[in-house]
Amino acid sequence: MHQGMHTDTERCLRAVRSKDARFDGWFFTAVLTTGIYCRPSCPAVPPKAGNVVFHPSAAACQQAGFRACKRCRPDTSPGSPEWNHRADLVARAMRLIADGTVDREGVPGLAARLGYSTRQVERQLLAELGAGPLALARAQRARTARLLIETTGLPMAEVAFAAGFSSVRTFNDTVREVYALTPGELRTRAPQNTLRTTPGVLSLRLPFRAPLNPDNLFGHLAATAVPGVEEWRDGAYRRTLRLPHGHGIAALTPCPDHITCRLTLSDPRDLTVAISRCRRLLDLDADPVAVDGRLRTDPVLAPLVDKAPGRRVPRTVDEAEFAVRAVLGQQVSTAAARTHAARLVTAHGTPVEDPEGGLTHLFPSPADLAALDPDTLAMPRARRTTFTTLVRRLADGDLRLGAESDWSETRARLLALPGLGPWTVDVIAMRALGDPDAFLPTDLGIRRAARELGLPSTPAALTARAAPWRPWRAYAVQYLWATDSHPINFLPV
Repeated sequence: MHQGMHTDTERCLRAVRSKDARFDGWFFTAVLTTGIYCRPSCPAVPPKAGNVVFHPSAAACQQAGFRACKRCRPDTSPGSPEWNHRADLVARAMRLIADGTVDREGVPGLAARLGYSTRQVERQLLAELGAGPLALARAQRARTARLLIETTGLPMAEVAFAAGFSSVRTFNDTVREVYALTPGELRTRAPQNTLRTTPGVLSLRLPFRAPLNPDNLFGHLAATAVPGVEEWRDGAYRRTLRLPHGHGIAALTPCPDHITCRLTLSDPRDLTVAISRCRRLLDLDADPVAVDGRLRTDPVLAPLVDKAPGRRVPRTVDEAEFAVRAVLGQQVSTAAARTHAARLVTAHGTPVEDPEGGLTHLFPSPADLAALDPDTLAMPRARRTTFTTLVRRLADGDLRLGAESDWSETRARLLALPGLGPWTVDVIAMRALGDPDAFLPTDLGIRRAARELGLPSTPAALTARAAPWRPWRAYAVQYLWATDSHPINFLPV
């Protein structure tokens, strides 16, 4: 819908003149006379049409020699929704870059995960985003550095290291180039009350495109929380995170115009990845205007959307964990699924310290679970086979469920496993792979909602009726589920 929006000059100019925040993150305005780049909603007086060029990414603006505006802080826009509803090479590359792959494995590692040559990946990213993988990763490091400079009291050398820079000198040069301020100046300009003194705890705001309805998002996460790994405490959803360099704890609190995120990390180098995973978990880069606009065209869905717009799809911070939990949840109640998962966590999870509350473990990795004795699993034999086959495939790398997954190929691989039917595969596609068009026509809650709303309730007929909702059927699922009084639909008290 918005693909390549930066090439539609008229449309971009209209968004800039009306200071339309819905387009923040879709494109950036670079002002030739001042050498700065802004988000569309920048509060400054809009520049003359002849003095601007539009770029598809902050990295492209930086490549072209523009500096970030100090008023609108374009580097803090929500990410482009484009990478969420596409499964092509560029979208998968962008999800991996956000997850820190280039910083950890370099461009060759990125290309290897995508199954393409380094040259192909660089060419496609340049063509669509005006910047290659290194420039995109550098823009992300600059953003992380700024966040640490402004919200923590960490010494600058530690900030450089945590943001992923290889040296303090590169860090200083990059920050100066991108923000036209030294790291020290950025810190003195930051509001002093944002500096946190709790050692090891980082507090930040995660932006999103309005509207955002937190009810089903946090309701779902809290109602299905696995004891020891997740909890709802003091108005926040808290959970443990398994990260590339260690572990962490995230506490996420919904606020009217942002999500407050408190992170406790065992290694500060994991900050970028932790933020990326929290954003993904809460589906914060979604474009609710596009989603709700499409669903409102259906007279049955329109009243549901109008009543509570901006529903997001609750996702996951760990795709393998979610797949395992989906199998544990087959044909049992939410409570029973939590009990099964809690037993696995106690027996096979990695213990962690939580200074603030009741989190005790990381969810066991596929390798931990592949080593367990299947006879200890309190479940029917067929499901035990499904469980052991899945964890073995995940552990040996034969099945990969990550940001790089090709949705249709991964679906086919999952369906080939014993005991994984369409419901389980679609729930994994929706919440772990992030496919915005995943649909659950066999789900009991969906069939009940369909009957009540006068929609066809047999899977084939409902699927046919839902065709006009594409490519946003996963969001339609959230609106249909919300017609029920199940706890997943309500923000915990």
